[in-house]
Amino acid sequence: MAPSLHAPAVPALLVLSHLRWKFVFQRPQHLLTRAARDRAVFYIEEPVFGDWDDHLRREADVSGVTVCTPHIRVGFSPAESQSRTARLIEALVRAEKLREYDLWVYTPMELPVAAGLSPRVTVYDCMDELANFRGAAPELRERERLLFSQADVVFTGGHRLYRAKAQQHSNVHPFPSSVEVAHFAQARGPLADPADQSDLPRPRLGFYGVIDERFDTALIGEVARRRPDWQFVLIGPVVKIDDADLPRGPNLHYLGQKAYAELPAYLAHWDAALLPFALNPSTEFISPTKTPEYLAAGVPVVSTGIHDVIQPYGEAGMARIANGADEFEAACAAALAEAGSRAAHERQARADEYLAGLSWDATWQAMSTRIEAAAGRLSALPESADD
Repeated sequence: MAPSLHAPAVPALLVLSHLRWKFVFQRPQHLLTRAARDRAVFYIEEPVFGDWDDHLRREADVSGVTVCTPHIRVGFSPAESQSRTARLIEALVRAEKLREYDLWVYTPMELPVAAGLSPRVTVYDCMDELANFRGAAPELRERERLLFSQADVVFTGGHRLYRAKAQQHSNVHPFPSSVEVAHFAQARGPLADPADQSDLPRPRLGFYGVIDERFDTALIGEVARRRPDWQFVLIGPVVKIDDADLPRGPNLHYLGQKAYAELPAYLAHWDAALLPFALNPSTEFISPTKTPEYLAAGVPVVSTGIHDVIQPYGEAGMARIANGADEFEAACAAALAEAGSRAAHERQARADEYLAGLSWDATWQAMSTRIEAAAGRLSALPESADD
């Protein structure tokens, strides 16, 4: 007999995130839409502030995830605002009659809002080294230290990040970026060229993702200046950098943010896909989701020397790695020249073989197994004398 809606087979999941659900579709969305297949998922965004009474706005996403946005009256200290948010979350737990639930944390900064919760398991999905990002709060590292003391299991967004966090917790597991191969493989078929790039000449070299302090604007600007015959298609929101600081030119095309469903159509008409990341503290630990997505689309990849791109993609000959304008320009030229050759087919075959072992479904299943293992260890612990 199937479990009822009031008695789920697995506990609900409360997620504390620094990212808006309807921002770029990335790791949290991939994982939590899968979690929502067999459990209630409440995705709790950072608050918005205004002249209103405190309330929690809830919206049912088509994925099954319930997106919860705390609305907090403006004018209180950060500590008081988090206390008010905590009360809203505790009220959510009572209203939903959640007798058992797990807590999934993306941002240590929001840890105080969970002070009144009693989760079965606390998970820290450390997808980035947030303390290295521009504008990071000075207390973030201390909040993360507290989170490590409370977390039962820690996941990391890449292997380099795993090596750093494994020194801080006894139950850390690397889960680098995965991919929906079938979704991006659509780019290898006859997809119509999107209207906002269809008039651009070839070759086209593209990037999609958040354009922020991790994006090497100087590199792209210089290569675009040197190669006026190459068209650079840049897709994504501009965040934390001044729009006036973006390189400009007749062959630089900023197309804004696109939906996840639209990306294969753009990729289908690119001649190379770029990962032009600056080499700075904010990129030291990243594991770009775009790398396997570009490769699944069958587009040659050129990246700067990001550790989790070099290994495995660069060292296995699936992507070209180049630093500085001279190397990056040469690598792009080599990728364009190789198109249609035997070497290009062999490179793509290596990528396809590697990608066959990746999927967000498998990643979520492996994470679920780790969560249940953590729950099993907790349930086996003897009760304290105070219980």
